[in-house]
Amino acid sequence: MNDRLQLTAVVREPAKIMIVDDNPSILLMMEGKMEVMGYQSISADNGLSAMAQLQQVSVDVVLCDILMPEMDGLEFLETLKADNHLRDIPVIMISALDDTEFVIRCIELGAIDFLFKPFNDRLLKVRIESVLRGRNLAEAQQTLEKRVEERTGELQTVNADLVQAKDAAEAANRAKSAFLANMSHELRTPLNAILGFTQLMVRDQTLAPEHRDNLEVVSRSGEHLLSLINDVLEISKIEAGQMVLIEESFDLYRLLDDLEGMFQLRASDKGLQLLFDGTSDIPHFVYMDQGKLRQVIINLLNNAIKFTEVGSVTLRVHTENKNKTSYLYFEIEDAGPGIAEEEQDKLFQAFSQTETGHQAQEGTGLGLSISQQFVNLMQGEITVHSEVGRGSVFAFNAAYEIAQLNDVGKKSLAIRNVIGLAPDQPTFRILIVEDKLENRKLLTRFLAPLGFDVREAENGKRGIEVWEEWKPQLIWMDMRMPVMDGYEATKHIKATTKGQATTIIALTASVFEEERAVVLSAGCDDFVRKPFKTEEVFDALHKHLGVRFIYEDEGAETRGETGGQDLIPEALSDLSSEWVSQFHGAANRADTDEMLSLLEQIQSGHATLAQDLTKRIHNFQLEELIAISEPLEKGNTDAR
Repeated sequence: MNDRLQLTAVVREPAKIMIVDDNPSILLMMEGKMEVMGYQSISADNGLSAMAQLQQVSVDVVLCDILMPEMDGLEFLETLKADNHLRDIPVIMISALDDTEFVIRCIELGAIDFLFKPFNDRLLKVRIESVLRGRNLAEAQQTLEKRVEERTGELQTVNADLVQAKDAAEAANRAKSAFLANMSHELRTPLNAILGFTQLMVRDQTLAPEHRDNLEVVSRSGEHLLSLINDVLEISKIEAGQMVLIEESFDLYRLLDDLEGMFQLRASDKGLQLLFDGTSDIPHFVYMDQGKLRQVIINLLNNAIKFTEVGSVTLRVHTENKNKTSYLYFEIEDAGPGIAEEEQDKLFQAFSQTETGHQAQEGTGLGLSISQQFVNLMQGEITVHSEVGRGSVFAFNAAYEIAQLNDVGKKSLAIRNVIGLAPDQPTFRILIVEDKLENRKLLTRFLAPLGFDVREAENGKRGIEVWEEWKPQLIWMDMRMPVMDGYEATKHIKATTKGQATTIIALTASVFEEERAVVLSAGCDDFVRKPFKTEEVFDALHKHLGVRFIYEDEGAETRGETGGQDLIPEALSDLSSEWVSQFHGAANRADTDEMLSLLEQIQSGHATLAQDLTKRIHNFQLEELIAISEPLEKGNTDAR
């Protein structure tokens, strides 16, 4: 506004007009006209005089005659426009000669207008005012351009500050991501060993019931700790903007059955009735983010059962359509204490808990916040209706697409307890590259008793050396290690023709789904996240090597095909008496190293027998091994 007022004041100042004419009477007349019109005026009797005065004073418009001595109007106009300091002064040419050529020549030289004598006073004023408006407009334009230039400089300064702030924010975000990745690795890696060895020990059929109960307590506590860690890392990923949908086709019926089985025992332990109620229109196979859907349902069911002491917890499912989009709609109703209305607003705030939640002294206060973020990501919304003393109903919807049966991956082949390798398979060489001793031993103790030939390496450099010498079919590759990490080792191996035939499965404690793309781009064939479950390991081995397993729930007849105890004596009879005698002696001395060394001698010709005996050695079934070989040893002695 101030700029506009200043500009207006400049425009209303009396304009200064220069009159150039060699006739004194005309000069006098024109000066009078200028005064009447409200202008100031100065006079010159030829072009030279006019140029000299213009070097000393500034004028707004020049009225110039054409025919004059010494320097006529055309020469004056040409000289004026050649002067860089004066060329912008507007000139109106005046002549008594009505000659088109003169007019054209004047315009070519830079005149802004032309008047013929005699002229009307009103016409003269209109022409002058027109020129003045143009000049003022040009000055205003220059002022505006100057202001724009100044503001542009200011904006550039502001933009520089914004860029600097943006860079600082991005640096902070990168630091946060690095912190999350490091914390993920540091927290989940030891949990991998805790939960893994717990799974391994629970598989021991000779374990005393009280020890099994103790291990189940350790396992449950470890899983609870893992869920708390995952919650904290998950909310940090959301804040860092690193949360994305991982959509896939899956069996919705099976997901709901698994969840019902998961919570049924817990509900029964509290004397609660758990009900799953679905309408007939629920699709069997759907395409959406199974992991996030599962996590939201788990969070809500977990809260419902945790805060309900008597009565029931009900999960209802149906479908709905909005704006040509299909949604699954879920309701989880409980008979718990309910939530006060004034507390409902903070239910979905991170690290916030209601009074009931504080009394329970469990959890991080992140479950509902994460659930809300997941639901929003799945194009849905989550709501709550609750009355104190009458329970709560949490409801949410999530967008989905129908999937076909052939779009859904095969059911996991290793969800049952694996007890051995099926017969008539080659010897599988497995290399474990992992810097943590406990994690190497965990995988070794999973795989070696089943009959796999397993070796270990403590870093990527050593892993490459073992790979070159031993030629394993599959490598379990940890990605974060000293000396040489898994990324570099994988790239080195996969850069060779021989390495292309070696399967490499990445082991990582990272919670970032984007990590999958990174490890796959490094050359890994698959991705397993720590803490891993045994079925994930066996699934990967079946998928990439075609390994066939024998399961604990298969009939005795099928198990016998692996080289069971009834068939072992017959198989041992095909071996030399010297070898059997050495094996029996080693079993009596409980010398497992010698027994394993002896089994290496028969691996190529009797792989199934070697696998079965290796499993029994690793399970410390020494009495069985002694009994198996003792009759044969005596018989062979008599024969000799």
